Amino acid sequence: MTVYFIGAGPGAADLITVRGARTLASCGVCLYAGSLVPRELLAECPPDARLVDTAQLDIDQITAELTAAHRAGHDVARLHSGDPSVFSAVNEQMRRLDEAGVPYEVVPGVPAFAAAAAALKRELTVPTVGQTVILTRVANRATAMPEGEDLATLGRSGALIVLHLAAQYVDRVVEELLPHYGADCPAVVVALASRPDEVILRGSLDGIAEQVKAAGVIRTAVIMVGRTLGAEQFRDSHLYSPGRERHVC
Repeated sequence: MTVYFIGAGPGAADLITVRGARTLASCGVCLYAGSLVPRELLAECPPDARLVDTAQLDIDQITAELTAAHRAGHDVARLHSGDPSVFSAVNEQMRRLDEAGVPYEVVPGVPAFAAAAAALKRELTVPTVGQTVILTRVANRATAMPEGEDLATLGRSGALIVLHLAAQYVDRVVEELLPHYGADCPAVVVALASRPDEVILRGSLDGIAEQVKAAGVIRTAVIMVGRTLGAEQFRDSHLYSPGRERHVC
């Protein structure tokens, strides 16, 4: 039997991938983060599936549930919000499954930053303006950031910065990025991306914090800061340029 780490997507139940939905429908046990994964997704599970909300479980309890289900002969769906590749805490779960000899696979999902960009109707990379996106967070009560990955250092690049898990620290974000991006740099906060109660706040770096506080946004949000967010006059990409030489194979 196999444990499947499935990206549940950013919030809207229909943004899970086809593969993710099919895998979920084949698993007799499903572990999900009740505070983040939409309940509607659980309708994809078999009617007799065992559903376990992991919101109040620690890593050892989660691992025990995964290994017990595997040994009982069940495929197991482990639903994570967004995509498992970033800020999902799957590494420590996979490490423990390796130690226990339990096989697993990863099914990717739609990440929150992609859903936020879709809500904004923006491409995050713009020719001649910005071709780099930095995904990061800020140090808080969770694990400290590695040396050299603080905002003051990352901000020197001038690249578009996308911050997860940082809405309640927006004042610090603004303070550390202002010297590198300038007060007039476009800044956006998207909370609950893709959900019916989605919130979009648009402004400049020097004013976005007040908007966040006024809207009461403290979690389930991404902060984006960078010039590509406001780029209107830019050169077309070479990809579809009429002058690009094309060969038919």
